[in-house]
Amino acid sequence: MKKTKLLSTLILSLGLMTACGQSQTDETTGGKESDKKVLTMGTSADFAPFESRNPAGEIEGFDIDLANYIAEELGYKLEVEDMKFDGLIGALQTDRVDMVLAGMSATEKRDKNVDFSTPYNHSGEMFITLKDSDITTLEAIKGKTVGVQLGTIQEEGAKKIKETIDFEIKPIDNAATLIQELLTKRIDVAYIDKSVAKGYITEQNLAGFDDPTTSSPGMAVAFPEGSDMIEKVNKVLKEMEENGKLEELKEKWLSEE
Repeated sequence: MKKTKLLSTLILSLGLMTACGQSQTDETTGGKESDKKVLTMGTSADFAPFESRNPAGEIEGFDIDLANYIAEELGYKLEVEDMKFDGLIGALQTDRVDMVLAGMSATEKRDKNVDFSTPYNHSGEMFITLKDSDITTLEAIKGKTVGVQLGTIQEEGAKKIKETIDFEIKPIDNAATLIQELLTKRIDVAYIDKSVAKGYITEQNLAGFDDPTTSSPGMAVAFPEGSDMIEKVNKVLKEMEENGKLEELKEKWLSEE
C-alpha cells in the first residue's frame, strides 16, 4: 500500500513539474506579440480618407495604415487614441501619446511646440459649397460665413485670407459637423483639406473650388520635441517612398477613381 501511495505521489509530482515547465514555455514562446513595445498614436477620426470610423466603429484610413506599417517595421504594437483635433498637440506635450497622425500639416506655428517627420503627403485646400451656390471664386466669399475645423491649417489660412477679404470665420470641432453645418445652411462655405473635400463633394453632391492663395506645407507625423522616434520614422518613410509602399497607400485611400 505504501509503495502504491509513493508511486502515485511521484507520478503526480512529475505531472505538476511538466505542467509548470509547459506553462513557462508557453509564456516565453506564446507571448511574443503581447511582449511588443507599445507605440501610442493620437488622431482625430473625423477626417476621411485619412482617419474615420467604419460602420463597425473601427478607425481606418490612410494614416492608420501608414501608422501600422511604421509600427510593424520598428517592432512596435500600435495603439490608437481618438480625440479632438485641437487637443492633439497638447497630448504630445503631456506625453499622453508618442506620435500623431491626423492629416496634420507641419506648419511653422506647430513646429514651435512639437517636432515633425519629413512630409508624407501634400493635398492643398478647397472651399466647399452647396451644389446650387453662386460662390465659385475666392472673391465671392466676401460677406459670407466660412466654416473651418478648429485648430487646423485651414483655420490659420482663413484668418490670413480675411486680412484682404471680409467674411465671418466659424470654427467647428470636427469635419463631419462642418459639413453638416453646410448642408443645413448654417454656414455658406466650408474650408477644408482638398483630399477630404473631394470625398464629401462626391458623397453629398456638393460643389467646390481650389484655394488659389496657399501652398500647404505638407502632412507629417508629429512627435514630442526631442523624440528619438523622428529619425527612425523618417527612415521608414524614405524606404516606403523608394519601395512604392507610400504610393500604394495613396492609390488605396487618396485616388479619385
